[in-house]
Amino acid sequence: MAVEFWFEFSSTYSYPAAIRIEALAQSEGVPIIWKPFLLGPVFRAQGWKDSPFNLFPVKGRYMWRDLERICEKLAIPFRRPSQFPSNGLLAARISCWFATKPWVPEFVRSVYRANFAEDLDISSASVLESRLDSLGQPGAALIQQAQLPESKEKLRAQTENAIALGIFGAPTFVVGPELFWGNDRLEEAISWYKSHQQAGAVKQLT
Repeated sequence: MAVEFWFEFSSTYSYPAAIRIEALAQSEGVPIIWKPFLLGPVFRAQGWKDSPFNLFPVKGRYMWRDLERICEKLAIPFRRPSQFPSNGLLAARISCWFATKPWVPEFVRSVYRANFAEDLDISSASVLESRLDSLGQPGAALIQQAQLPESKEKLRAQTENAIALGIFGAPTFVVGPELFWGNDRLEEAISWYKSHQQAGAVKQLT
């Protein structure tokens, strides 16, 4: 068992979660599985054609100010993107197809910074290629692989799995059958994992 981190690159609250989850999990000795998915199909399943932060302007205004406060508290850079929601499809395909590669967490963080700190177009292959290159990876070749039919199907299936799990937004942390939604539930998800993992270990010994 591990803490599954389900995230979407256009998700505002996934940004601080992605920046801090790995260091926090490592300090607590908790394994993390990175799970990119797409919110579009999730929202459509709920009858929404856009982000709820666009559909409900009052909620959207609150969210942007809340995110500013969160980023200030965590001392991470923030710049409201000129386009919201952004198109994170290609970035998600890359992260999903190469999910087990050790460079993926830093790639994910880099894409989030591009979106929410630098206001870059993360749908652009050239932007993503430069991010991969900066990690010492062959960006152009990896992007080409991530656009193969098998890669597209993997992300599609992962998104369908998210819906089947009952995930309705991002970030969501999944620990066994339990769902924890929101950046502010990260600590609770890790605590739940530790307490129930320990309980499971004790049960196996008795």
